[in-house]
Amino acid sequence: MAEPQTSAALPLYLRVAAALRDDLTQRRIAPGARLPSERSLVHRFRVNRHTVRNALQLLRDERLVVTERRGTFAAATAPDASGPVLAPGLLRFPCGTGGPDAAAVTRLFWEPAPTGLAERLGLPPGEPSLVHRHQVPGTGGTPVQEAVSRFSRHALSEVPELARYRRPESWPARPDLRLLYHWMHRAGLRLTRRESIGVGHGPVATTCLTVHRVVSDQHGHVLEVTDIRFSPDAASWTYEFTG
Repeated sequence: MAEPQTSAALPLYLRVAAALRDDLTQRRIAPGARLPSERSLVHRFRVNRHTVRNALQLLRDERLVVTERRGTFAAATAPDASGPVLAPGLLRFPCGTGGPDAAAVTRLFWEPAPTGLAERLGLPPGEPSLVHRHQVPGTGGTPVQEAVSRFSRHALSEVPELARYRRPESWPARPDLRLLYHWMHRAGLRLTRRESIGVGHGPVATTCLTVHRVVSDQHGHVLEVTDIRFSPDAASWTYEFTG
């Protein structure tokens, strides 16, 4: 079984968790099925038992697995019924603290960054990178909120859950990146988030509230650049963040 392509510099338990998470989300381990024993996972990943236990704890935090006396099992139901589990102080990507947006449409693309943004994302001109588009439709089909996020080369190499999206052929129909800041935090990145809020014009409305977000790590590497537009009747923005 091929393992996800992740940075060799990542802690071992994060790499093990990323591989098992991929097995669970791609249904190679069916809902309710028992995971291989700790001893089997030690042998598969060539790590010690402590590393395996740390990886399983991360998956329990995400409600992807449950552990009983008989062993560890894949969650029998989807973990996002009440929203994803976040580390304290971290927001849901891309638009904040609200509950799951059942009506939101999310799509992934692999495309070059606009002129002037490529260098900031650590990309040579014309080189494509991962783009996430998020849209919340309103009455009559007119969107009340749109967000476009572009990820840097550094983000794709440092965050294993993002690295798996390097393979467009394996993208899910509805990608779920709500735990993005949790993933970054777990990968050892301490985030600085700068947001510029203004009023502009865009496809969601004649006049709209705009948010321009740049997320960087503790070394100053840009990880994500996001532009969000809200229609006037949905133009509220609550911000709380802990790196």
